Amino acid sequence: MSLPLQGLSAIVTGAGRGLGRAEALELARLGAAVVVNDYGQPGRDGTGEASAGPAEEVAAEIRERGGRAVAHTGDVADLRQAGELVGLAVAEFGALDVLVNNAGILRDRMVFSMTEDEWDSVIRVHLKGHFNTTRFAAAHWRERSKAAGGPVYGRIVNTSSEAFLAGSAGQPNYAAAKGGIVGLTTSTALALARYGVTANAICPRARTRMTEDAFAGFGRPDEGLDPLAPEHVAPLVGYLASPAAARINGQLLVVHGGMIAAMERPRVQAKFDSKQETFTYDELDALLTPHYAGRPPGETFAAAEVLGLKRT
Repeated sequence: MSLPLQGLSAIVTGAGRGLGRAEALELARLGAAVVVNDYGQPGRDGTGEASAGPAEEVAAEIRERGGRAVAHTGDVADLRQAGELVGLAVAEFGALDVLVNNAGILRDRMVFSMTEDEWDSVIRVHLKGHFNTTRFAAAHWRERSKAAGGPVYGRIVNTSSEAFLAGSAGQPNYAAAKGGIVGLTTSTALALARYGVTANAICPRARTRMTEDAFAGFGRPDEGLDPLAPEHVAPLVGYLASPAAARINGQLLVVHGGMIAAMERPRVQAKFDSKQETFTYDELDALLTPHYAGRPPGETFAAAEVLGLKRT
């Protein structure tokens, strides 16, 4: 019996460590040939000398397990290098079928203290990095579709975060980038559906070097797999990359510890109509002030409690 991704090729960015590594290994386990991309900088803030080590180690691990893999150590936030990454997949494996965007950095700071560079760097790696690879993958699939005279196989899995859903006080750059990734995903899903390509986004909870501070208060179990292990997230990525997920497009899925929550698009909470041609200040005061009375200023969606993650 063939594997779900047998004969397909995939790119996973940021795959040298943590979540990306688990995803690359899972795609390979399901039969895909994988291009393992990682710029290899040691600092989670995107600092330090780039290294080929992390990407090459994961590619070697896949090959040792009987799979096919090559390493790519370029910076996906650089448009040219992102194009070279897609070109490498096509050159090595004949085509690109799956793109998993995972690469990212953190430069946390409260919004009143954040520097321009801290803002720009995080937006560049997360949001621009997602766009760059998507742009070249999309062009590849469009050309294949035109040559074939019909739809082709293509899957995009992007990585957002609940920082976008729930807010994160010390991460305005990260939350904004992750929100932008959702917008990029839904736009891409609409644009590429005609070519047979799907695009979805996940909000994973995983204990990695990127999230070690955020999950410091969530204990590890004495036995069994950590609920925050990246291995809980990777199977969903493998599924979304597979033919079985052909009807899933433009969706946002929260995933962690044996749970998946399919998120709805924002719904109208309440609707107010003016009794004249346009609203006046007094009318807005009479309608909106009572509606929001009693709510704490800045009240936001408490995703951790709603979706079942509890501190120890």
